[in-house]
Amino acid sequence: MDASRDLPRHVFGVLCIGALTFLSLWILKPFLPATLWAATIAVATWPLLVALQKRLWNRRWLAALVMTGALLLVFLVPFMLAVGALVTNAEAIAAWTRSLTTIELPPLPDWVEKLPYAGARIAAAWRDLAETGGAGLLADLQPYAGTLAHGFAASVGNLGGLFVQFLLTVIVTGILYVTGEGAGAEVVRFGRRLAGAQGEAAVRLAGQAIRGVALGVVVTAFVHAAIAGLGLLVAGVPFAAILTAVMFMLSLAQLGPIPVLIPAVAWLYWKGASGWATFLAVWTIVVAPIDNLLRPVLIKRGVDLPFLLVFAGVVGGLLAFGLVGIFIGPVVLAVSFTLLSAWVETGLATPPEEAAAPARTE
Repeated sequence: MDASRDLPRHVFGVLCIGALTFLSLWILKPFLPATLWAATIAVATWPLLVALQKRLWNRRWLAALVMTGALLLVFLVPFMLAVGALVTNAEAIAAWTRSLTTIELPPLPDWVEKLPYAGARIAAAWRDLAETGGAGLLADLQPYAGTLAHGFAASVGNLGGLFVQFLLTVIVTGILYVTGEGAGAEVVRFGRRLAGAQGEAAVRLAGQAIRGVALGVVVTAFVHAAIAGLGLLVAGVPFAAILTAVMFMLSLAQLGPIPVLIPAVAWLYWKGASGWATFLAVWTIVVAPIDNLLRPVLIKRGVDLPFLLVFAGVVGGLLAFGLVGIFIGPVVLAVSFTLLSAWVETGLATPPEEAAAPARTE
């Protein structure tokens, strides 16, 4: 049959496949975030599962049970601690909010104004804030109070759904721990069927990229936040555990703990604890560059890719897809970079005899 006459059949076949794929994804939409997170966690922690299995008499189900229980604790314990801290300190938070109207800021130490570049601006902003006082600060923030309250109420309303997603993620991760080899083999087969050896290599690279990001971004964020939180705890800053969790999230977003540490230093100076404030300021200066030293080393241990590409994938993925984007972004860029490099190299690979042959002339 002529290919042009058979074109409608091909078009309708592609449309039917596209429609089935769209409907399947639409039906599975409630489970996709948890499944995506579960696959990411399973791939990132697979070496740990294998090592644990060897120590547990080579029993996969026992290793999967221990890992799933550990994940459950990692999800539930911070969640319960945060809720408990908010409930326990609700009255203290309300009293602190009411006291903002009578706040009086002490003068800044002289050395702050002498800091290069930003010292004069910090001192000027501090003097303006001290002149207006707490009432002026609240008046400036009042137009945003409604938006903040609405956003906070929406966040509290979503806690139940978030908790269910956490549990579903843990359950799917446990299933992947038990059946991981089979699922991985199917993904590799799909990559090989889609693009041959290059497709299979891209699938394996995706797994390496996930592990590299887990090592370079998540572990770095955890270490960075833990060291910064230790400084808050030693300096006597209240709610150190909650602030450490906030710094961990900021470190994942590549912002670091500085947005929390600097206000903590200012609060200690305002309370009159100049010694502890100076200690925390020095601690902040020491802690700030840790991620820039640790992250490249850990990423290189997980995947051999340009650091700039991984960093761009983390930041761009976070902005595009939210928190899970810190894994999606580097994986997409890593696979695209590898496939594009392979395509360029294949196109430039010219057989020696063809390159040496003289051009024909008519």
